[in-house]
Amino acid sequence: MNSHTRLPAPMGLLIDRERPVHFSFDGQPYQGFAGDSIASALLGNGRWLLSRSFKYHRPRGPLSLAGQDANTLVQLPDEPNVLADLHAVSDGLVVEGQNFNGSLDHDRDAYLGTFSRFMPVGFYYRSFYKPKGMWKVWEPLIRKKAGLGVLNLDFKPQYYDKAYLFVDLAVIGAGPAGLRAALDAANAGAKVLLIEQQPILGGSLNYARFDIQGERAARLRQELLGAIEGHPNIQVLCEATCNGWFTDNYLPVIQHRRMYKVRATRCVVAAGSFDQPVVFRNNDLPGVMLTSAAQRLMKLYAVKPGQRAVLLTGHDDGYLAALDLQEQGVTVAALVDLRAAPADPALAAELKRRDIPLHLGSTVYEALHERGMRHVSGAEIRPITGQGKVGEHGLRVACDLLCMSAGYMPVYQLLCQAGGKLAYEVNRDAFTISGLPAGLDIAGSVNGQHALDNVLTDATRAAAQALAALGLPTPALGTFGPEAKVNFPWPIFPHPKGKDFVDFDEDLQVRDIVNATRSGYRDVQLVKRFSTVGMGPSQGRHSALPTARLVAQATGRSISETGVTTARPPFQAEKLAHVAGRAFDPYRQTPMHRRHLEAGAKMMPAGIWQRPAYYGKPDAREACMQAEARQVREKVGLIDVSTLGGLDVRGADAAELLERLYTFGFAKLAIGRTRYALMTNEHGVVIDDGVCARLGAQHFYVTATTSGVDRIYQQMLKWNAQWRLDVDITNVTAALAAVNLAGPLSRQVLAKVCDDVDLSAQAFPYLGVRLGTVAGIPARIMRVGFVGELGYEVHVPARHAERLWDALMQAGQGEGIRPFGVETQRLLRLEKGHVIISQDTDGMTHPGEIDMQWAIGRKKPFFVGKRSIEILEAQPLKRKLVGFTLPKGVTQPLEGHLVLDGAHISGNVTSCEYSQTLGRIIGLAYAGAGQATPGMHIPIRVEGGEIVQAQVVPLPFFDPENARQEV
Repeated sequence: MNSHTRLPAPMGLLIDRERPVHFSFDGQPYQGFAGDSIASALLGNGRWLLSRSFKYHRPRGPLSLAGQDANTLVQLPDEPNVLADLHAVSDGLVVEGQNFNGSLDHDRDAYLGTFSRFMPVGFYYRSFYKPKGMWKVWEPLIRKKAGLGVLNLDFKPQYYDKAYLFVDLAVIGAGPAGLRAALDAANAGAKVLLIEQQPILGGSLNYARFDIQGERAARLRQELLGAIEGHPNIQVLCEATCNGWFTDNYLPVIQHRRMYKVRATRCVVAAGSFDQPVVFRNNDLPGVMLTSAAQRLMKLYAVKPGQRAVLLTGHDDGYLAALDLQEQGVTVAALVDLRAAPADPALAAELKRRDIPLHLGSTVYEALHERGMRHVSGAEIRPITGQGKVGEHGLRVACDLLCMSAGYMPVYQLLCQAGGKLAYEVNRDAFTISGLPAGLDIAGSVNGQHALDNVLTDATRAAAQALAALGLPTPALGTFGPEAKVNFPWPIFPHPKGKDFVDFDEDLQVRDIVNATRSGYRDVQLVKRFSTVGMGPSQGRHSALPTARLVAQATGRSISETGVTTARPPFQAEKLAHVAGRAFDPYRQTPMHRRHLEAGAKMMPAGIWQRPAYYGKPDAREACMQAEARQVREKVGLIDVSTLGGLDVRGADAAELLERLYTFGFAKLAIGRTRYALMTNEHGVVIDDGVCARLGAQHFYVTATTSGVDRIYQQMLKWNAQWRLDVDITNVTAALAAVNLAGPLSRQVLAKVCDDVDLSAQAFPYLGVRLGTVAGIPARIMRVGFVGELGYEVHVPARHAERLWDALMQAGQGEGIRPFGVETQRLLRLEKGHVIISQDTDGMTHPGEIDMQWAIGRKKPFFVGKRSIEILEAQPLKRKLVGFTLPKGVTQPLEGHLVLDGAHISGNVTSCEYSQTLGRIIGLAYAGAGQATPGMHIPIRVEGGEIVQAQVVPLPFFDPENARQEV
């Protein structure tokens, strides 16, 4: 079969026959059409063997043709483990098979299947560690065989991003139920988002048959799509996957290279159901596929799936699929019905009229194959004599296509993530879903409705419930008709020779699941972990139901009691690029931003803020930064610090709250004084620092880091919600603007614009705070010095920011005042050895590692993290933040460069700059505890692999007596 002999229209909804596409697979050229998946294009050329199974390297072809299994995993140049039945083919695409030894057609590891009896489930847990030390022998062999695809380490990352959507109603799934629900809601005035995984809307209407004449699906699809297309209240996302459900209908939706973060007031899941396989010997051969896959292949891609077919079914839909196949020129050699009779007698009559042989109360016991097992060649049909049992003799029917469907499993994953509960209804032999949270509803086959009229009625009901909650008019509700049973109760027929696969991804047979229970793993969650069932790419889509049945039978429990394994996000594998893709954070400018631009600032991002890095030409960073630093050290400089977090804490228990949250003591802090504030979390890890100023008996003003203030504000609210103290906490970051006036001449500059505060060293000492006016503006003035010089932080209402800046710049003209930027501030603080939280600390740093023991109130009975710090301090230090120096001219280490201890990594550089004041390179780095003694040398690997020997020195590098700050 080649791509020029496809089925005629109207088959092939997805393909464009006018746009041929040329690609290669395993070095062979092929032609498909635009709209083809890799799998459909290959099948259109008669290529059925696409992959090899994970454990036994058995030949595999498409099973679901909908990405619900691992049978079509292939290798692309820049990406391994790609599902060929989902990935669109493109011109020039190079596709390779994977997980084989030799060639895909002649895999030298295919012999592994003959040794399956010696590799029972869980054998790896018991076999590779005995006798002691054998793991070292086995490990290199296992690593050589492990894995599927190959990573391209030269791959260049592509652009990924995020966007945000807010809607009244999100409808997940655009089959008949989703289309009807979306349309009903939109017609009533709701803003609707319709999310569909496939390239086109319609769901089962695109490939399934709902009546003997075969006309209703196309007619209904045309009607619904015509009403939805261009509807002003409906936004459609095709080729989009809702990958999780989170509280209050927060939905991450992935479409191509974008992740939408959707907030929906209401949500309707109309995700449909998964077609389920029948378990029999060799049910994994190429050419054995789900019935719905054969219908997809014909109607979506115009590919004739075979010449002679056997259909195995547990419900009436199999009869309708047989009519589809016959009408497209496929000889239906037999329809095998697991049941004693179809629910609709007219279907059996239609088969008889068309001369299609019908075998009732029977099953396929074994799929036969050609040499090399590369395709199915026939089916052995036997009568069913009991649960999972068949007669001793049967009929062999030749075929090159074997379609199977035992029933349907609701697409339950998102719903169970939302807290929904699965229960097995014995009278229907199917799972139902209940216990969903308010604001989330289901409709269609995911809700157990399979008759098309009932699906549409259920969709209108779900839409009406959403509309009622939104306060919008609701449509008239219809009545439900009879619903035929769609699931056969026990479609599992173990074979004495095995190869009766329950999980195609993991090569798990019936005996593997049963043996797991015999090994003591009676809970389905433990069966999963012991056997790996449901751990593959399909995540139980085809294996959850048969596994639940087998475990229930083996343990003497009901299927409801057994249940299925926990469903967790993501629903479908997502790339790390989607998670790490560009996020659009708020872009904030300080109230003095315009003044910085006028002064020639080179701006840089600091968290969500824009701040001056330095002032001057963009290519003169080092010279500008050193000039600004010299100005601060010798005269006076001004920096905008409005981005510092500001938190007002007021109330009778304000001091008590700070006592509990911060490591230092604040209950006895005098009014008019400030104190360094260090915060740790429950694990004793440093998470933020700042300055706490006591403005009154019940009023504190606390600063936090630029990037950490929102988190610290949340921490305060969280803890106070538990402690219920009499305190009010307000984030005033945006309400205030602030500057730091620093340098030996800063006092005389400030005195020119501040005449109501005594600025003398005796009246306003270091670490003091005063309320007054600066240039006539009400101000909080703190005498603190992050840069190690006499300095004042002036905090004023944000609306007066430019006025404050102008007044100080005017007042300092005689002293040569000039602004300085963040890069300069970081150099100056580095000279003083001051750490920057989240730059010089990480997610494991505790106070002892950064010499912050002095900031811990030892007499306090409690603060958050106190117990953890005590435990950490009782253990030997493994690393320490040390100061190091290097002579000028040596290759300067950069942040992140590694500190070595022999052949091992002992730490990394966190900050490093050249200090003009000191005439050498200075920096901070984590080093091993045995390398942290001043005078020792630590090797640092810098650019190009060069090793420089840095000397460990005491901190701070500059003015260790603090004489310059305390004048």
